[in-house]
Amino acid sequence: MRVKPILHRGHVAFAHDVIMAALSFLAAVHLRQGELAMPGWDAAMMAIATMAFTLTAAAAFLMSRMYKGVWRYASVNDLMTLTRGATLTILIFTVLMFLVTRLQDLPRSVPVINWFVLLALLGGPRFLYRSWKDRRRSAKNAAGGTRVPVLLVGAGDEAELFIRATMAPDAEYRAIGLISDGGGRVGRNIHGIDVLGSTAELESVMARLKAAGSLPQRLIVTDHRLDGGEMRRLLDQADRLGLPLARIPRLTDLKDGVEDKLTIRPIAVEDLLGRPQTVLDREGMEALIKGKRVLVTGAGGSIGSELVRQISDWAPESLVLFEACEFNLYTIDLELAGRHPDLARHPVLGDVRDATRIDDAMRAHRPELVFHAAALKHVPMVEWNPDEGLLTNAVGTRNVADACAAHGVRLMVQISTDKAVNPTNVMGASKRVAEMYAQALDLSGISTRYVTVRFGNVLGSTGSVVPLFQKQLAEGGPLTVTDPEMTRYFMTVREAVELVLQASAFGDAHPDYRGKIFVLDMGEPVRIVHLARQMIRLAGLRPDIDIKIAFTGLRPGEKLFEEIFHGAEPPVATDREGILVATPRSVDVAELAAELHNLEGECRAHDAPAAIARLRRLVPEYAPKP
Repeated sequence: MRVKPILHRGHVAFAHDVIMAALSFLAAVHLRQGELAMPGWDAAMMAIATMAFTLTAAAAFLMSRMYKGVWRYASVNDLMTLTRGATLTILIFTVLMFLVTRLQDLPRSVPVINWFVLLALLGGPRFLYRSWKDRRRSAKNAAGGTRVPVLLVGAGDEAELFIRATMAPDAEYRAIGLISDGGGRVGRNIHGIDVLGSTAELESVMARLKAAGSLPQRLIVTDHRLDGGEMRRLLDQADRLGLPLARIPRLTDLKDGVEDKLTIRPIAVEDLLGRPQTVLDREGMEALIKGKRVLVTGAGGSIGSELVRQISDWAPESLVLFEACEFNLYTIDLELAGRHPDLARHPVLGDVRDATRIDDAMRAHRPELVFHAAALKHVPMVEWNPDEGLLTNAVGTRNVADACAAHGVRLMVQISTDKAVNPTNVMGASKRVAEMYAQALDLSGISTRYVTVRFGNVLGSTGSVVPLFQKQLAEGGPLTVTDPEMTRYFMTVREAVELVLQASAFGDAHPDYRGKIFVLDMGEPVRIVHLARQMIRLAGLRPDIDIKIAFTGLRPGEKLFEEIFHGAEPPVATDREGILVATPRSVDVAELAAELHNLEGECRAHDAPAAIARLRRLVPEYAPKP
């Protein structure tokens, strides 16, 4: 059992400060009078005043909690604490002297001089000690040892925190230089580490470091403002230079204090495809959901489960999980029970194609908000089973939308896809019919609002290319790409759902946007073959050497390029970052309802040719590829 020492460094620091307080009072008197004496005071009175000041200082120092900090990490916060302790000491002592002597023999300038001297005697040794420790650490870092030399990308707060962390005795890394994103800080330094150039000058910076015999072994990204395109370019540069690329956690993820070891994380595919965090209207999202009864269809799917997670965090009154897959429903219900055990949740096993089941769920739970995420979305699967895809995506949406109107739901949010624009496959065309029906109802003037949100591919979702590539990498390849020119828009599931909720709150608060489609800003499209090569590099392998890339040709219904706006839907910006709106192409709701009724009959009769023919009439721009 370890015995706690009687005296520790806090006691030593306290003794030091008490001695400094006594010396500061004597120094202040000497500076004012030119001698250690005060007119009208004898030696006994001088000793009593010095003792009184010292005891006052001791009490003030303890009250100011000056001994929680560590001298070797003395900072501006510690200086503020010292200032508070010195000020409290002077104020209390001055009041005491007024009560005893009415300050008749004490010059008014002595307390002022004493404050400055006391602060200098308290702070000076602390910062001299820190400077000495920093020099020792710098000397150790310069010596190298076993620490890994790294070059940092970014010259902001995260870089400064990382450099301070490398000063710890057990640090794993040694920063030898900084690369600035914009180049505005080139020539300056942070804690003695120079900003050597901009990201565009990385190769020339590496050449200079090589000539100086100080090559880094790793490139670490500290600037989280870099978007996916910049990260992809940086990965290409690092690959040419033979440098592993990594990143540090975001500043908000880091613990306080430089003694905590920073975890260097490998670059993930999300870093290559993501964008800087969008500023969210969290107040609007909270106002939309807090205290409301909410129902989510497709609650166990990729988008639906993330919707459930984020909605549950905004404290709804109750949350209904409507899901056709028993296992998915069990999984998300179990997760929600652990995440928010006090939330009233209702798992409902049902299919949106069953209008009676939807109607019963809404009658039983009376939701105020409905998020419709249930869909069949795998393009080839729906292409091979068009009647099933149309029943779920088009007829199922009609069932949910009609039930919302019948049961007085305040807002229904329809989750759509960029594949609904100029569709070349049944999945996209079926989602376009779903958009049309929600738009038509929203424009019909009924009390229920219908907000349609459209976005592209979601990273990690079922059937997306990233999990496929990861599986193929684990199996040793090859990575299969349909065409060298194929591009796609990508977004993380977290970001997609955050923007869905923001668009929902915005649409609910702006009735002048009735019937419009909210389109999430997906950034720039990414070439799939480029993504494949970079995922191979992230795995520490070489494209076309360690892992092959095979081109398989377009699958049924696939397009080379996805679009997020139709030519008849000119995009309009909103005052919410990351959200655009498309001007609606409206149709008559009664006519569309009749067509959907006939479509349902053809699909339930498994008359796929008749259903496809009707689909082509409903969506004239639907142009299936042979």
